[in-house]
Amino acid sequence: MAICKEDIESLILSLQKAFSKRGFNKAILGLSGGIDSAVVAVLCKRARLDLDAIIMPSSASSQSSIDDSVMLCKEFEIDYEIISLSDFEGAFERNFECYDLLQKGNFCARMRMIILYHLSSLRSALVLGTTNKSELMLGYGTIHGDLAHAINPLGRFYKTQVYEIARLLCLPEIFITKKPSADLYDGQSDEAEIGYSYNEIDRFLESFLQCDGDVGKISGFSQEMISSLSDRIVKNAFKRELPYILEV
Repeated sequence: MAICKEDIESLILSLQKAFSKRGFNKAILGLSGGIDSAVVAVLCKRARLDLDAIIMPSSASSQSSIDDSVMLCKEFEIDYEIISLSDFEGAFERNFECYDLLQKGNFCARMRMIILYHLSSLRSALVLGTTNKSELMLGYGTIHGDLAHAINPLGRFYKTQVYEIARLLCLPEIFITKKPSADLYDGQSDEAEIGYSYNEIDRFLESFLQCDGDVGKISGFSQEMISSLSDRIVKNAFKRELPYILEV
């Protein structure tokens, strides 16, 4: 479904209502330099919320991600601060001898959320999520990390729709043209990691939902793609659910 200006206005109104219902007017989010967090930040400004953007680079973060985040804040007059994860990473490396890049990346994602929730408590603010529908369906995120939030404005929008929202919000072109990346290591790309472009992924996800998850009814995609993406959806379904309380 194409995004229009009316959808943006509806999204902004819903965001205002969500904060009002909870008795808050202050928001806080982690700004990564990617399109999702940039879109959420600008939506907050359009909703006239009091927003603090926290830039939290790790040793794996590219300088361009930091620079782009700062540039966005200056252009849209967003209050921001930079909190380095270097001390936290040092503690992680001293205490855990065995880890890979993904495990360290997950630690940094969770540490960012710890920082955001600590600041939200100090400032009476709600933590905003920045995960889109494509990432949620695929489970492409870290539990208690980037998947944690009080309100998620983008959870009903596919990644390709987030790009449409970005254009309608007049975000700087750099956010629209750069390759999506979790910045876990130098040169990391979401699409390369998943194996398909978001245009392909979103078309598949729409078909998957239309067929109620019955992969036998999905057509127009390679069998490899159907198997790969449907396996991700099923395997990571637990990430989209509340913690399971055992029934006895």
